[in-house]
Amino acid sequence: MAELKTKPTDVSAADFIDAIEDEGKREDAKVILKLMRKVTGEKPVMWGPGIIGFGTYHYKYASGQEGDWMVVGFSPRKAAHSLYGLTGAEGAGELLAKLGKHTTGKGCLYVKKLKDVDLKIVEALIANAVAAKKA
Repeated sequence: MAELKTKPTDVSAADFIDAIEDEGKREDAKVILKLMRKVTGEKPVMWGPGIIGFGTYHYKYASGQEGDWMVVGFSPRKAAHSLYGLTGAEGAGELLAKLGKHTTGKGCLYVKKLKDVDLKIVEALIANAVAAKKA
């Protein structure tokens, strides 16, 4: 079984964000970081070279594959901010319908600019995801 390549590192999340060249993307990343930290009560941890995660949980699939993963996280990618762990919990669909301009993928929520979404709904999605992982 292949080992998961994306793992926690000792790289500073703040330094990673400060190095983002696009000012708007950098400022949005600071807002997401602050929001996720507030809701989770966890310190940010870099997972691999480009994902900032908050909290951890252990998973085990029926196939026998298991590992540890972040409860929620994000990556300020060039095309859009990728927010991880927010779309799968019960009730997420109703919240996403109220969010504003976004797209979703397999387990990810994509937001180009925070001004296009309701931050109260983002906060609710984070809280919903955290509660679901704790349950």
